[in-house]
Amino acid sequence: MMSAGSAGSPGTDGLFSGMFARGGAAAEVTDAAWLAAMLDVEAALARAQAGLGLVPREAAEAVGAACDPELFDLAEIGRRAADSANPVVPLVAALREQVRGDLRRYVHHGATSQDVNDTAAMLVARRALAQILGDLRTAADACARLAGEHRDTVMAGRTVLQQAVPITFGLKAAGWLTALHRSHARLAALRLPVQYGGAAGTLSVLGGRGHEVPPRLAAELELAAPILPWHTDRTPVAELACALGVTAGVLGKIATDVKLLAQTEVAEAAEPSAPGRGGSSAMPHKRNPVGAVSVLACVQRVPGLVASVLAGMLAEHERAAGPWQAEWETAGELLRLTGSAASWLGELLEGLTVDAARMRANLDLTRGLPMAENVVVRLGGTLQARSAVDAACARAVEEGLSLREALLAGPGTDLSPEDLDTALDPARALGSAGAFVDRALEHSREDT
Repeated sequence: MMSAGSAGSPGTDGLFSGMFARGGAAAEVTDAAWLAAMLDVEAALARAQAGLGLVPREAAEAVGAACDPELFDLAEIGRRAADSANPVVPLVAALREQVRGDLRRYVHHGATSQDVNDTAAMLVARRALAQILGDLRTAADACARLAGEHRDTVMAGRTVLQQAVPITFGLKAAGWLTALHRSHARLAALRLPVQYGGAAGTLSVLGGRGHEVPPRLAAELELAAPILPWHTDRTPVAELACALGVTAGVLGKIATDVKLLAQTEVAEAAEPSAPGRGGSSAMPHKRNPVGAVSVLACVQRVPGLVASVLAGMLAEHERAAGPWQAEWETAGELLRLTGSAASWLGELLEGLTVDAARMRANLDLTRGLPMAENVVVRLGGTLQARSAVDAACARAVEEGLSLREALLAGPGTDLSPEDLDTALDPARALGSAGAFVDRALEHSREDT
């Protein structure tokens, strides 16, 4: 018999797993991990029922002893699942074969297949989320360090991919940090409930005591206790999917910034280097931002998966025919891809190299133009001042002058050369950037 431990684990050891199954979350959503979670649910259900006197203690002990993944042929269960459109049906049959005599009748007592599958899904999610939360914390800690170290490192702010006004790299990293903290908090606050409702949500097999089981089952598995069965209320899965989708978006935004900062013509930041990392099969000189690329490859796939889960909320009556089944692999993919992206980003940010000199040089490429707004403010912020600075900017571009030269040569600017130098100094036009960085770091420390 092939054991669960030796069975194939799609997504963790394949050709593309280095990119799409990185980090600890991937191992928690394999087929073997799902099987183990289902068996954990069956064992916990028997213990919960025994604690309420609904099944004999020896039955719970027998079921618990039989819920060893090594006793089950994962591949065979998968093949047999096609006959019932559900892997729990063949799993329960195989589990009953492992329990002796009359105690077999207490296996899966009062439950339906969806009870086990849904609860296992929540268990899988909780275990994978623990890994994702750890990787998010790693990434956030790296952002906090970057924000503190570069609180006053001046660089060009960019809007619509053009230089805007000066900012600091510390402010950019602080923005990453706060977004990561919100995602961490959102995922950590998810309520992942057990499922136990029997054939149609009434638990009629247990008479009038079925409602006593979910709280006990929840305690056994360290999951939440629902108010009532949620077979066709897919809110818990949808909330999980949406939280993962938002997290993936945050990870992708940060990776996009790093990718753009690492462009040859920009070169303001660089990913960690190692022999062979970032290489090209054709060009020996390349140092590609493979971490950012991998994050983005993972998160690019997430929105469609989230949409699939949301579409599955349109379940029919008391049990869905198709929408629910579509959740299984979809939820696992969401956890795996978001976890992989979080792992990549944590490593990327921990080793990120920041070139402050290049940041200043790139800001100076436009010869003072990003300081135009500050000059208008220094001139009183009037329409006349704006008109004069607009004209100076146009002249600077047309004639290849610095903004300083164009302003001194044109009318309407009565600032002295010294005052003009002050107005054109990026370090004196950062507004509340430093205060915002400090606020983000303080909030980060409070959250730790």
